[in-house]
Amino acid sequence: MPCCGKARTQLQGTISSQRPKPAPSVASQPQAQPHTGQSSYFSYFGKTGLTVSGPVSSRIYRFLANGAPIAVDARDASALARVPNLRQVRHV
Repeated sequence: MPCCGKARTQLQGTISSQRPKPAPSVASQPQAQPHTGQSSYFSYFGKTGLTVSGPVSSRIYRFLANGAPIAVDARDASALARVPNLRQVRHV
């Protein structure tokens, strides 16, 4: 009685080599955003600390009460300018 396992293995190898490989998913590839390397500076004028997440860069900014200016990604500057008690300042 002949063995069919060898023929089956050959057939599976032929079928799997004929299958097209799936294209990489767009969602799995990170979306590169250009970064200009520029910073804006903000100070917090409040009685407690403040933590803000940059909507474009996703960076977390931690401001101390009446603390020193912090460099902020320029792409996040317009959103942070709308936060109460947070003001854009010149770099000192």
